[in-house]
Amino acid sequence: MPVPSEYPFTRYLLSKTTVDDRALNRHVWESLAGEMSGFPSDKKPRVLEIGAGIGTMIERVLKWGLFSSCEYTALDQMDENIEFASSHLPEWASNLGYSVEALHNGLLRMAKDGREVIVTLERADVFDFMSRHKKYPGRDLLIANAFLDLVDVREALPDLLSLLQPGGLFYFTVNFDGVTAFQPEIDYALDAKIESLYHQTMDRRVISGKASGDSRTGRHFFNHVRAAGAKLIDAGSSDWVVFAGPDGYAGDESFFLHFIIHTIACALDGHPELDSEAFREWVDTRHSQIENGTLVYLAHQMDFLGKI
Repeated sequence: MPVPSEYPFTRYLLSKTTVDDRALNRHVWESLAGEMSGFPSDKKPRVLEIGAGIGTMIERVLKWGLFSSCEYTALDQMDENIEFASSHLPEWASNLGYSVEALHNGLLRMAKDGREVIVTLERADVFDFMSRHKKYPGRDLLIANAFLDLVDVREALPDLLSLLQPGGLFYFTVNFDGVTAFQPEIDYALDAKIESLYHQTMDRRVISGKASGDSRTGRHFFNHVRAAGAKLIDAGSSDWVVFAGPDGYAGDESFFLHFIIHTIACALDGHPELDSEAFREWVDTRHSQIENGTLVYLAHQMDFLGKI
């Protein structure tokens, strides 16, 4: 595809659905499914997802058969994500053979073959949500996909886990862990410098006055979860691996790659440690490699399952 002129975030989230589908660690997923299989049959698990984006994890829960029934609350702070999910999710579920019914207060009921999922899509900042719901009954499962590397995990994790009831599970996936790689190499030294500087932007990210990132969230999580007094049940890699096969890039993954290069270009624009002309040529070359189907992208990430 030609280099996009616009980069809507909702399209990026949709384009990475197939990337995450491949990346999510199936052993950790099966461990989650095993834990949930012991849930009392006369109760519906109460699930909370933070940073839910456009609802692609809800789709996986339905498509991969994690529950026979559940009450699922999906939070995201971006209006456009919730608006997109509100229109896309019912259409997606209907195409999969689910009956979809709009209930009171914006709830969605999706049912098929005796399975029922009640979904609440809510625009909310997770920290505001936590402050408003500290006295509410805890959830049975807390999900966060590609979210923890956007916060200070050491500080936020105890509060996040407080959203669970005793014995509740957490499933935290696609946590970045310090490797971004593109092939073919353009210039080894330049490639390495761009990767290093890009990771530094994650480590130094500040949002609303708070440290909000860690380029090695995956490996550091082991210590963070121990310090928070939680138990880790399973963990495994969930690497992004994107390349063009015989028929090109899968789905809309060429846009996904253009978005990644665009993100790096914006993050490092004008960086004093980069020659601006060499960096501009690097960005243009990477976009061209996507257009001709030669760019390979690798990112190392980790999935975690545990309980409190």
